[in-house]
Amino acid sequence: MDDRILGLHHITAIADNAKRNLQFYTETLGLRFVKKTVNFDDPGTYHFYFGDEHGTPGSILTFFPWEGIGRGHTGTGMATEIGYSVPAGSLDFWTERFKAHNVTHGPIAERFGEQYLPFEDPDGLKLNLIVSKTTDNRQAWETAEVKAAHATKGFHNVVLTLRSIGPTASILTDVFGYKFLEQEGNRHRFVTDAIPEASIVDLVESKEPAGKGGGGTNHHVAFRVANDEVLMHFREKVVKKGLNITQKINRDYFFSLYFREPGGVLFEIATNNPGFTVDEPLEQLGQHLKLPVQYESMRADIEKVLPAL
Repeated sequence: MDDRILGLHHITAIADNAKRNLQFYTETLGLRFVKKTVNFDDPGTYHFYFGDEHGTPGSILTFFPWEGIGRGHTGTGMATEIGYSVPAGSLDFWTERFKAHNVTHGPIAERFGEQYLPFEDPDGLKLNLIVSKTTDNRQAWETAEVKAAHATKGFHNVVLTLRSIGPTASILTDVFGYKFLEQEGNRHRFVTDAIPEASIVDLVESKEPAGKGGGGTNHHVAFRVANDEVLMHFREKVVKKGLNITQKINRDYFFSLYFREPGGVLFEIATNNPGFTVDEPLEQLGQHLKLPVQYESMRADIEKVLPAL
């Protein structure tokens, strides 16, 4: 198994309303609801995971839906856009679907030779549907309304907006093994050849003010490694860079390390193992409230305070 960073693992964002968030991503966007659990540090708040059939790393968008938190705003020092890969010829379908569902969206445009459709979720989170110029063979999750010919296949890229890209680029290249690919305006594209999909990080250099966390903003970006051994290898590399990084944390479905890269974005490194079927079978993913073991004795109290879905 590869001992490199294997592209993106998951991206975690913030929502203002749990029910609205769940409906948008499962019904409008057509993702699978992979896991319903709670925030490890705030068990009165859900932690939702959306992805493909298996919750494959590289397809997983997760949310902390903090009820009533209000909107944040994007800016420097944060991940500002999420790109999903979609099949060629699907953008017209999505344009019409967004119109029918009153989804805020822009016109189809082109960047780095790839067509994309920008849109926002109900909290204002900025996303793009992108037709990759390289073949994406991942199997999409289908719903009654969103079939494989149009459905998202998983992440294409993530965009980080920074006051200066140099220090962050150094983490990507020197620590994570990414390479600079190309530049378009103030947008610099970095890619890893360790995996064919979910392999792109775009760095945008901007003098705009710092972002403010809240609904519609990204909380952190997680990069993927094969297992615990590789995870700890990267911990050593980050420490050698002079950055503070956590000890290994068990997140039930993966093991994680967290550090803040020099541009201010919270990075996580997460393992493939053990995966989302560790506590419920594949066909039942997302159907039951799964609690971290330390909260299981509090289940009745937690269920009382969680918002109705």
